[in-house]
Amino acid sequence: MSRDLKPHERIFVGLDTPDIDKAAHLAKTLVGSVGGVKIGKELFTAQGPDGVRMAAGGAPLFLDLKFHDIPNTVAGAVRAAVHLRPKIVNVHASGGRAMMSAAAEAAREAAEDLGVERPQVIGVTVLTSLDAKDLEEVGQMGPPEAQVERLARLAQNSGLDGVVCSPREIALLRQVCGPDFLLVVPGIRPTWAAAGDQKRIMTPEDAVAAGADYIVIGRPIAAAEDPLAAARRIAADLDAAAVDA
Repeated sequence: MSRDLKPHERIFVGLDTPDIDKAAHLAKTLVGSVGGVKIGKELFTAQGPDGVRMAAGGAPLFLDLKFHDIPNTVAGAVRAAVHLRPKIVNVHASGGRAMMSAAAEAAREAAEDLGVERPQVIGVTVLTSLDAKDLEEVGQMGPPEAQVERLARLAQNSGLDGVVCSPREIALLRQVCGPDFLLVVPGIRPTWAAAGDQKRIMTPEDAVAAGADYIVIGRPIAAAEDPLAAARRIAADLDAAAVDA
């Protein structure tokens, strides 16, 4: 776990919009008050790689494209992604060992070729919008926690730096994967924010206390009347919780 991070540095804000001006304005507004920005399929599909660069504006980038394909294709996608200088890039852990190993190796090779810092490659375990009933419908029996643990162990053994997991699996994965395995956690909702479409959620303070390295927060900040105030409020809550711990 990254214990040397300041509270606000643990926050990645989701720029979940196709509007590049809106995304860039939000990123610029939050500089210095959060740890970075998460850019996913919506903005990437609408604006492409150049749009990602413009929207992030140099902020630490979590490129949330969740690659999932045959190993060679995913390796090529990761190599291309390194040109965007992401701090974190992800793939679906359900793509299997060969795919994840290819992604990790591609990130290392591309970073060396470009002379840049290697991005951390993490695996998506079970989406936070899914619960046990949803998993059963697609043929995955058992509680979500069991599937998350299985995929996290596989990701670690495949050479990935960490995983994306829901808040409810943080303590479990910290126990089975150790202190240095990166845990990036969406499904974060302050007590004063609506849950939305997330089913497995937790407050920022509880998530970090449980062992999350980074927490991903979208609408509670991005859709707030004053995003900067919302981000600072969350960081202050994290700071207070750390002092009380």
